[in-house]
Amino acid sequence: MRKSLPQRIALSVVGVVVALLILFPTYWMFVTSLRTPGEILSPKYDLIPTSFSFGNFTTALGKDNFPTYLLNSLIVTVGSVLCALVAGTLAAIPLSRLRFTGRKGFLVLVMVAQLAPVSALFIPLFLLMRDAGLLNTLPSLLLIYFATTLPFTVWMLYGFVNGIPYELEEAAMIDGCSQTGAFRRVTLPLLGPGLVTTSVFSFITAWNEYLFALVFIQDKPKETLPVWLASFRTAFATDWGGVMAASVIYAIPALIFFLLVQRKLVSGATAGAVKG
Repeated sequence: MRKSLPQRIALSVVGVVVALLILFPTYWMFVTSLRTPGEILSPKYDLIPTSFSFGNFTTALGKDNFPTYLLNSLIVTVGSVLCALVAGTLAAIPLSRLRFTGRKGFLVLVMVAQLAPVSALFIPLFLLMRDAGLLNTLPSLLLIYFATTLPFTVWMLYGFVNGIPYELEEAAMIDGCSQTGAFRRVTLPLLGPGLVTTSVFSFITAWNEYLFALVFIQDKPKETLPVWLASFRTAFATDWGGVMAASVIYAIPALIFFLLVQRKLVSGATAGAVKG
């Protein structure tokens, strides 16, 4: 049903208002990062600044070991996402294509694991990493992020695999492909949007994680960016300009990752693949 002109205008206004509400905190963070400490603490605070200063960015980038923290975050985040995608795909394929005893129960367990509060895992994971000799190491964070994002990855990829008609694989096998070849040549390319979508959510989850990185890592050179971001607040004061500038820097890698994969986020790649 076509909407009338007043309805379209009203929907457009609502959409613009919602977009402004969502974007305003990001805009405020960026604008504050360009102000001097005196302007930040001044009672007169202009919505649109008239002058800019990059001193806060210089302070943030000049913090000790920033390149090391950035590299640590990239290692544990990218590593955990890749491990979760591989394991999640290997789990989602048989869950979707095969019918075996306990399949539905396993899916329920996956959902329960996803719903479990992360804070409840602190003590058992701490004891596990201590006994394994992995405490205070980057592999411990990688394994923890992998374990916490895996249930979500399996559940999401299970839904995407279900959306790919099995008839496509059967047609490829009739044409001479093996079952593995049919999956590699037909299903895996069509699963691309699902892999990208899942990787985005897993990346954001691991990239923003703070508590495990704070508790499981004691050595400064092994810390990640979320812990580095918290270092701008001390017992005596908070460097708000430094916090905002560091937050902008902290958001850039996630933004770059999203821009690189955003074209693949559109689902429905198999729509109309099978007729009749």
